[in-house]
Amino acid sequence: MPEHPEHPGREHPGKEHPTKEHPGKEISLDDLAKTIEDFVKMDSELKGGYFLIYDTATNKPLALKLQRVHKDRLSKVSENKYFACADFISSEGKLYDLDFFVESMHDQLKVTEISIHKEQSIPRYNWVEEGGIWKKVKI
Repeated sequence: MPEHPEHPGREHPGKEHPTKEHPGKEISLDDLAKTIEDFVKMDSELKGGYFLIYDTATNKPLALKLQRVHKDRLSKVSENKYFACADFISSEGKLYDLDFFVESMHDQLKVTEISIHKEQSIPRYNWVEEGGIWKKVKI
């Protein structure tokens, strides 16, 4: 395994995303992707057609449009927590890769964390495993 994989993971080629195992039978990959797509769609409808996220690296808000959720990169990271990666394009034409964490709460899936992983394919952080727990590490 590379010393600093882009995303942690054991089952995805390239060790790109955090994972212990793929989602169990109770929650499908399509369910997770739909949760993220619905979250982005609802948020975008409330904010003029764009998904807005604050970019802490540039101290500016980003107006984004969802391109796709990586259905091949949805992973279960703990008992009730899942990870997915999604591609967005900004109103200025820049490509962004956002990491989404989704938790299963009371038989419902909810987005609980979002972070900007890449801008124009350049990662802002990597993932490392410490004591069985995946952590973000600044580059």
